[in-house]
Amino acid sequence: MSPSALPAWPYPFWIAHRGAGKLAPENTLAAFRLGASHGWRMFECDAKLSQDGVLFLLHDDSLERTSNGQGMAGDQAWAALSQLDAGAWHSRRYAGEPLLTLERLAHWCLANHLRLNLEIKPGTGADVATGAAVAQAVARLWQGQPVVPLLSSFSSAALDAARRTAPALPRALLLEALPPDWLTQARTLDCMAVVAEHRCWNAETVGAAHAAGLRTLSYTVNDAAEADRLMALGTDGIITDRVDFFSPAA
Repeated sequence: MSPSALPAWPYPFWIAHRGAGKLAPENTLAAFRLGASHGWRMFECDAKLSQDGVLFLLHDDSLERTSNGQGMAGDQAWAALSQLDAGAWHSRRYAGEPLLTLERLAHWCLANHLRLNLEIKPGTGADVATGAAVAQAVARLWQGQPVVPLLSSFSSAALDAARRTAPALPRALLLEALPPDWLTQARTLDCMAVVAEHRCWNAETVGAAHAAGLRTLSYTVNDAAEADRLMALGTDGIITDRVDFFSPAA
C-alpha cells in the first residue's frame, strides 16, 4: 500500500514527549505550556486511574520519581494525589506544580487547538478499567471535534477495552520490540498505527506496516541523524524530548 493509500492521518509528524521532554516536569500543565511556547502542536502523555476513578497524568506506577508522594499512585484517591508537588523534583522553578487531570488537559488542548497521543498507562491489574475509562472520557471530552486524541498502549487488554468502549476512537499499539505476530496484534485491535521503539523501523518493517494499512511512529528520538533516517524511511511520526532542538514545523 502506498503512503497516499493509507488511512487519513490528521496528526502532525512531530510529537513532544510528555509535554516538553525534559525541559519541564513531565506530564504537568507547565510542561505542555512550555512545549506549546516552542511551537509544538501535538503532545504525548500518560493517563492512569486513581483509586476513586479520576484519570490523571503519570508515567510510573509509583509516585516517588516525579512527585513528593510515596507508594502506588493507583492505590490512592484523587483528593490525596491532588495535593502532591509534581514539579519540585525537576527544578525549583516548578515547585508546587500539581499532578494534572485528563479533564483539565483536555480543556486546555481544545482551547489551544492542540492534539494528543494519549498513552493508556494502567496500574497493576487495572488494564481493562483504565482502557475503558480513558476511551469513555475522550469520547465525552472531544465529542464533536474533528480530530480526537490517538489512544495508544503497551497493554493489549487496555486497548481492547478502549475499542469495545468507544470503537470509533483511533488506536495505536505500542511496542518495545516487534514480535512475530506484531501486525496481527495491531489488526486484531483495529489499530490505525504502531508506535515502536525507533530502532524497530527499517525499510522492511515500515513497508510491512504500510502494506497492512498501518501508520508508523517512533519513540523516543533525540538524535538528529536517527530522525533523518526515520524520515527517509517514510515513517509517519516522531516522539521526542528535544522540543528546543527539533523544529515541529519541519
